[in-house]
Amino acid sequence: MTQTIPTAWRGDLVRWRQLVPPAWLAALIAGAPVAAAPAGHWRLFEVGCGDAALFNAGHIPGAGYLDTAQLERAPLWDKVPDPALLQLLLAHGVRHDSTVLLYGRHPLAAARAAHLMLYAGVADVRLLDGGLAAWNGAGGALATGAARRHPPAAAFGAPFPARPDYLIDTGRVRQLLLQPDGALVSIRTWNEFIGRTSGYSYIDARGDIPGARWGHAGSGDDVNSMSEFHHPDGSMRDAAAIRAIWAEAGIHAGQDTAFYCGTGWRASLAFYYAWLMDWPRISVYDGGWCAWSSDPANPVLRRDGPP
Repeated sequence: MTQTIPTAWRGDLVRWRQLVPPAWLAALIAGAPVAAAPAGHWRLFEVGCGDAALFNAGHIPGAGYLDTAQLERAPLWDKVPDPALLQLLLAHGVRHDSTVLLYGRHPLAAARAAHLMLYAGVADVRLLDGGLAAWNGAGGALATGAARRHPPAAAFGAPFPARPDYLIDTGRVRQLLLQPDGALVSIRTWNEFIGRTSGYSYIDARGDIPGARWGHAGSGDDVNSMSEFHHPDGSMRDAAAIRAIWAEAGIHAGQDTAFYCGTGWRASLAFYYAWLMDWPRISVYDGGWCAWSSDPANPVLRRDGPP
């Protein structure tokens, strides 16, 4: 990779350092001087879902591997309990003052991990813009074999979790819907939002949460897509374009905003993008549609009409 990296490669983002281009990561791995270099030790992880064999066949050099099965649990795919999350981070050598760089074959898996690390209190969490596909597209080298293992950390070094406000449950959602400045944002396809499909083979209920605003996701019925937020190469669209999408639904930075989807992956990426833009009051509804629809006491709305 010979691309020159400017000092602020994403001037449209307040937290521009946290969304890194492939050439910057390649230079960091090579030991070359880089702008916005980590202040201390850093860890690189590929995040996948049952992808260990694919990881071993080819990954970014020096990467460890995190599986989302270690971060969430059935049947609602909520985050694991705090003690388990803490032990996972410590086992991988992650403290509050670590710089953690994340990427995925599926960028949503990496976003899920990024949100939970921010929730935990890791101060410097960064995503590779466009994930492994962007790395490959830029001609990045691949390594084979087992994941890198870092020495375990003895302690997190700060209160855990440091940002519990970054994650909310069903009870808090009910409160948010009553707030004049509250915005519950559905990061789902249009057909999920109006109830034509549940989006998932393991979720029977169709519809959405009454009072939620449609925050967009991907085109068509692909629940693994966030194409309305990405360029064709998978990199993030300009912040102004994303703000415009949300503004159409009355979603803006001055609100108390909670993002949700089916089980948390797409919502985590929307959260991360809002965090990059420095929206001050944001969270993820961890259980999402899976949790809400599993309780018959919760109302469900089926909508009609074009997007």
